[in-house]
Amino acid sequence: MKTKIIKIPKIEDPRGNLSVIEKDILPFAMKRVYYLYDVPGGAERGGHSHKEQHEFLVALSGSFDVIVNDGKEEKKIVLNKPFEGLLIPNGIWRELKNFSSGAVCLVVASDVFDESDYIRDFEEFIETVG
Repeated sequence: MKTKIIKIPKIEDPRGNLSVIEKDILPFAMKRVYYLYDVPGGAERGGHSHKEQHEFLVALSGSFDVIVNDGKEEKKIVLNKPFEGLLIPNGIWRELKNFSSGAVCLVVASDVFDESDYIRDFEEFIETVG
């Protein structure tokens, strides 16, 4: 599986910690940043793959599960630390589940929104990855 947990530098300070995503932390240039919040209990997000875009997910607050599938293997990753995130390259199906109360998911993307880059049907995804 090509997904990878990446540590985000953490600057510890008695007044509060600071983490920064810059320079060469990610293997792509950031073109879009968005975040998911107020996800109702039991709701799921994701449910798609990208043809070209890469994404980096961080649990800024709370926790959630990321189920990733490359067409051969499925894996569950729990995100619950604001100083590490999950790199999801293109060609990986993702589902976000089990959001805790108050969870915030930051997504840093390699490209702007383009609906034609999405594969939203799991069977089509499986056919695509062979």
